[in-house]
Amino acid sequence: MSNDSWMIYGANGYTAQIIIKVAKKQGMEPILAGRNRNMIEELAEEHGLECSIFELGDSESVIQALKGIDIILNCAGPFSKTAETLMDACLKTSTHYLDITGEIDVFEHAHSLDEGAREASVILCPGVGFDVIPTDCLAAYLKEALPDAESLALAFQPVGSKVSPGTAKTAVEGAAKGGRVRKGGELVSVPFAYKTREIDFGRGSKLAATISWGDVSTAYYTTGIPDIEVYLPMSQKSIKRLRKRRKYIKLLALPMVQRFLKRRIDKNVKGQGESERREAKMILWGEVCNHVGKKVAARFATGDGYDVTAMGAVAAVETLMSNSMVGGFKTPSKLMGVSILDQLPGFTGIEMI
Repeated sequence: MSNDSWMIYGANGYTAQIIIKVAKKQGMEPILAGRNRNMIEELAEEHGLECSIFELGDSESVIQALKGIDIILNCAGPFSKTAETLMDACLKTSTHYLDITGEIDVFEHAHSLDEGAREASVILCPGVGFDVIPTDCLAAYLKEALPDAESLALAFQPVGSKVSPGTAKTAVEGAAKGGRVRKGGELVSVPFAYKTREIDFGRGSKLAATISWGDVSTAYYTTGIPDIEVYLPMSQKSIKRLRKRRKYIKLLALPMVQRFLKRRIDKNVKGQGESERREAKMILWGEVCNHVGKKVAARFATGDGYDVTAMGAVAAVETLMSNSMVGGFKTPSKLMGVSILDQLPGFTGIEMI
């Protein structure tokens, strides 16, 4: 591994603190950064690491903070508020950009910067956590198994896993935009839970409904498959509840409502402890279909989503440190290859079904 300097922005967040521990176990020394001076300095002292304090409101200050930094891992969500500023600064400072988002619009923005990133020899690779490493690799695997695939369905089932405060806030922002799928190569807005199907995650079929998930962006750039949907198992009752909320989508977008919901999250949502994460797992499923109706499906399991995120994010940093690559927008499987699955905690191997 090289001695490249790298930074974790939003280092005081729940997921970032898990990443710091994984990085330190591997002998890495990231610079811890963020806007909350007291929290960042305390965290840096605890881990014996350097720190950097800056906010994202002043683009020139961000550029100054990133000078001399080879790689930044953005862990400050919601990423709709942080990614664009950091990506733009990275193109000016020749800093590779990684983050752990699952937000469709962030992936799309990164892709729009592909040409500029190539010219700057900078890699932009959002989504190097549970969102979207496992599903992106599964999409790539299935595309190889059925090269003429025209549709892709992906799904995941959390088992004993809970969301962190940051993830919950991101979900609140995403809910205001409704559902999205990809049709004919284009992103298309659809109602919440507009489509359902039965999916076998390994213990019999479960009802699942479409959700708005990052893979409707990234899997297209990974595979070129024009029709993509992502599903989550839900009860019939939950699906009915989601469909009833369709008429309130405009209310969800109101700043007052967003602030109220995020305050509720601050008060009520806590991240899992290490012992809880050890007991949790994620089951991932995917299916491709070609123009004559031939289908190929596969599934596998990993450990808890936050542990997958920590290991995956650190692996992405290591990949950039160890390899010389052409700049531009990358998806996780394009950056690290499908074999990165072998490094993820709890990976069971891919089962064709």
